[in-house]
Amino acid sequence: MGYTVGDVLAERTVHVTRESLVRYAGASGDFNPIHYRDDVAASVGLPGVLAHGMLTMGIASSVVISALDPATRVLDYGVRFTKPVVVDPVDGADIHVVATVGAVDEEAARIDLKVTFDETTVLVKAQLRVAVR
Repeated sequence: MGYTVGDVLAERTVHVTRESLVRYAGASGDFNPIHYRDDVAASVGLPGVLAHGMLTMGIASSVVISALDPATRVLDYGVRFTKPVVVDPVDGADIHVVATVGAVDEEAARIDLKVTFDETTVLVKAQLRVAVR
């Protein structure tokens, strides 16, 4: 696959529900009650039940991975968390991901991810590097 700086490789909105959080908690072993109990989230000053940071990070990377050739090797992936994703008990939350080629050299392509919730960036410096050979 050829990579050109500025090309959008993938764009998708992923809907997350409270059920998604329970399923992720079971898979990851992260049963912190801020991810499923409104009363606990409120008691520690949060605006509501939050999606797990690693779930948000995983969703972002999955948007890119699903758009790449299955033989593509991921060399590196990292993010910084800036804002939480608050998951409404009725409406859930929509996480929007746009993956754009940010840089290319002889070894790798850097794919920059813009990850937002309610038009607010929730991950910064979200970058995935893939081998170009």
